[in-house]
Amino acid sequence: MSSTVISNIATLVTNDPSLGDNSPLGLVQDAAVVIEGDRVVWTGESSKAPATDNRVDAGGRAVLPGFVDSHSHLVFAGDRTQEFNARMSGRSYSAGGIRTTVAATRAATDAELEANLTRYLDEALRQGTTTFETKSGYGLTVQDEARALRIAAAHTDEVTYLGAHIVSPDLADDPAAYVALVTGEMLDACAPYARWIDVFCEKGAFDGDQARAILTAGKAKGLHPRIHANQLSYGPGVRLAVELDAASADHCTHLTDADVDALASGNTVATLLPGAEFSTRAEWPDARRLLDAGVTVALSTDCNPGSSFTSSVPFCIALAVRDMGMTPDEAVWSATAGGAAALRRTDVGRIVPGARADLTLLDAPSHVHLAYRPGVPLVTGVWRRGERVV
Repeated sequence: MSSTVISNIATLVTNDPSLGDNSPLGLVQDAAVVIEGDRVVWTGESSKAPATDNRVDAGGRAVLPGFVDSHSHLVFAGDRTQEFNARMSGRSYSAGGIRTTVAATRAATDAELEANLTRYLDEALRQGTTTFETKSGYGLTVQDEARALRIAAAHTDEVTYLGAHIVSPDLADDPAAYVALVTGEMLDACAPYARWIDVFCEKGAFDGDQARAILTAGKAKGLHPRIHANQLSYGPGVRLAVELDAASADHCTHLTDADVDALASGNTVATLLPGAEFSTRAEWPDARRLLDAGVTVALSTDCNPGSSFTSSVPFCIALAVRDMGMTPDEAVWSATAGGAAALRRTDVGRIVPGARADLTLLDAPSHVHLAYRPGVPLVTGVWRRGERVV
């Protein structure tokens, strides 16, 4: 098995506070990383790097873990340009727009859905994303939800069953019947392809009792909960997430003190999705409030065709720093180690011996440039599982 050293790294983000400057990012200056196979086997100062078979000169640039995008909706078809244009002209966002994508997705072939998925995965990879989660939720029939998950599972282990995105248009007048379908026949068909189960707990989608029934049924099938919580209004989603030990409560825009206290006392990560607020002109989540309370925070894109059509984690980092009260260090940690925590992973989101060799090389001397130079394509190299792919 050949080994490679990446040396002459100006700033290395390890996310190991025992290394380097002992900050949460574990910053090492004038650093090197040694990769063997698909794993990191050594990190430290360049001058102390062991001999290897191959050498890559980072040229005084920054290296950080590959981004971990823990919330996306990439199995879809169609386009919602007109909806976005209308919204930017004054119409407010509501969950109902999902139905447009449902119709297009149902009409698409498997090949069309997979081609769309891989297009956006490649787009994200070029911007430094090496681990991603993605969901179903645009089929809302047994067959269409199962095929979405089957297609997704061919590209990632982090697959989420979101039959409970909205009530299917086919059963719009009988939401109880749709909940029964989501927790019964549809769950049976989808569980073999998924690791997670999710629900949109929101006015216009599913209330607290329905969400509890759906997530509990998923747990009984071996799927672990995550939940769209408190995006558009105050509600029970966040506290339900903590009660059920969900890996993450996603959005977390409208929070009471009790919601924040619950997150701080539990193991549920608060995943913030600033692309959604940017694209809907909605109120920004208060990341500072969560961080100061001791909540673990992740940043993700929420890439979807309706409310957050971006695959760029660097863009979300810049938004979080500018509009959500995060420091550049906090935003980078949340987009790497925080995303890993939201997926309950310890092998990604860090650059330490034994971790998966997922690395992002920036055309800049520091990770701070991700917020300092918003919109600039700074990612100049990406390694995934030890192989350079960008």
